[in-house]
Amino acid sequence: MIYAVESETASGWCLPEAQLAISGIQVARAIYDTLVQPDASGEMAPMLAESVEPNDTFDSWTILLRQGVTFHDGTDLTAEVVKNNLDAYRGAYEGRSSLLFLFVLDHIDTVEATDDLTVTVTTKTPWPAFPSFLWSDGRLGIVGQAQLDDAEECDENLVGTGPFVKTEWKVNDHFSAEKNPDYWQEGEDGKPLPYLDEIEFRPQGEQTQRIEGVATGTYDAAHIENGDAISQGETIVDEGLANLITTSDFAEVAYLLLNESKAPFDNLDARLAVASALDREALNQTLNQGKTEVASGPFAPGSMGYVEDTPMPPFDLSAAKKHVAAYEQATGQKLSFVAPSPGGGGDQSAQELIQSQLAEAGIEMKLQTMEQSASIDRAIAGDFDMMLWRNHPGGDPDLQYIWWHSGSPVNFGRIDDPEVDRLLEEGRLTTDPDERAKIYQELNRRFADQAHGIWTTWSKWGVISAPTVHGVLDPKVDGGEPFPGLATGQPVSGLWVDP
Repeated sequence: MIYAVESETASGWCLPEAQLAISGIQVARAIYDTLVQPDASGEMAPMLAESVEPNDTFDSWTILLRQGVTFHDGTDLTAEVVKNNLDAYRGAYEGRSSLLFLFVLDHIDTVEATDDLTVTVTTKTPWPAFPSFLWSDGRLGIVGQAQLDDAEECDENLVGTGPFVKTEWKVNDHFSAEKNPDYWQEGEDGKPLPYLDEIEFRPQGEQTQRIEGVATGTYDAAHIENGDAISQGETIVDEGLANLITTSDFAEVAYLLLNESKAPFDNLDARLAVASALDREALNQTLNQGKTEVASGPFAPGSMGYVEDTPMPPFDLSAAKKHVAAYEQATGQKLSFVAPSPGGGGDQSAQELIQSQLAEAGIEMKLQTMEQSASIDRAIAGDFDMMLWRNHPGGDPDLQYIWWHSGSPVNFGRIDDPEVDRLLEEGRLTTDPDERAKIYQELNRRFADQAHGIWTTWSKWGVISAPTVHGVLDPKVDGGEPFPGLATGQPVSGLWVDP
C-alpha cells in the first residue's frame, strides 16, 4: 500500500529528540506503539501498558506492561526499557538530548522499574492528566534499547514494537516498511495484525496532487485537510474513484500564530488590530467553502475548555483602524510585519487573502517565501512575526501547557502572560473535573481578550483512499470502537487492500 503524506520528516524518528508534525506521527505510528491510546471518547485506553493507575493523590502512577511483546530486533519489552524511554524523553538518560519532551515531562519526579513489567512514576505534584501525556498525540512511542543507545543513527535505525519494520528511507521520496511477523496484536477476526505485507509513505506537499494520485492509482490513500481538498475529494468519490472519511472530532485549530516577543505583536493594539481586521467567516467560505467551523478559541466543541461565545474581537474595520492608530501613535511605527509563506498551495492562497483583508485597515503584511519543512525550525527559533499555524488537537487541555506557558521552549508565540500561566498551573493540579472545566474556560476567554493567537477554524481532516482500501480507522481500541480523530494520523495495522 502506498500512502501519501503532506510533508517529509527530514530530522528522522529518534523519538525523544524528534519534532513530528502529522506526517511524522503517521509514519511513527507504523513503527512504534505507545503505552496508551485514545478510545472512541478520547479517554486513554491500554496499548503496550495493560493499565496505568494512580494513587489516591494522583502523584504516583503504576504502569503495568503487556506480557510477551518484543521489539523488531527480538528483544523483550521490559519495565527497564520503558523506564529508559521515559528518562530519555524527559532529558534524564545519558546520550539522548530531549527537545520537546524535556518540558512536556518536566513534571515527572522519578521513574523506577519496580519489577520486570511494572514501572512506577512519581510526579512533583498531583497530575490527573498524566496518562494523556503517555500518548502525547502519538509522539511518545516506545523505542527499542538498541535505537535508544545508538549514538550515530538513532534517527534512521528504527526499532519499535509496532506493526511494521522499516526497510528503506529515501528522503523526500519514500519511507518503506514491511509487516512485523511477530506483532502482538490481533484483529477482530482473530488474525494477526497487520494485514498488509508492506506500506510505503510518500511525501507530497500539494493536496491536489495527493487526491489526484489516489484517483489515478499512484497512491492507495492520502491524508487531506479542510474545504477545497475535501470538496475535490468528494468529487472523486462521486466519480466512483475513491472513498473518503472526514471528521472534525478532536480537531486541531488553525490560527494566526503571533510572535509576542518583538514588535509589532508585543503590543496589544497590534494584535487586536489584526483580529478586528480579519473577516474569519469570509476566509472560511472562500478557502474552505464553509465546510469547516469558525473557531471561537483553541478548544473545540467537546473539550472541557470549550466556550461558544468568547470575547474574541469580531470583524470590525472601524475598530481595527482605531487599534492601528493607537499602535502607530504609541510606537511611531507603521503597523507592518513579515509572514513566512511556503509558496504555492492553500497556505499561500490563505495568506494572500489575509494580506488583502488587513490592507483594508492599513496593516501591511509582507510575504516571505520559505520551505514548508522549515516552519517548525523557524517557530522554535522565533524567526517570524506571524505564521499560519495548526495545532492543539482535542484531548485533555493540560496537553496544551507546553505550548502556552511562559517557561516553555515550545511556546512559539512567546506568550508571557501571568494570568495564562496561573490558569495553566491550576488546571494541571486540580483533580475535580468540574473545577478543571471552569479553569480552562476562563483560559479560553483570556486568550480571546488578549488576542494570544487569532483563531480561524477548527480543522477538518480526511483520509481519501482507493475503493479497494479498507479498515481506515481500525482496529478497535480495547474492545470498543476506534478513536475517530484524524488530526494525529491514523492507525495502519488494520488497513487491508482487496486482492
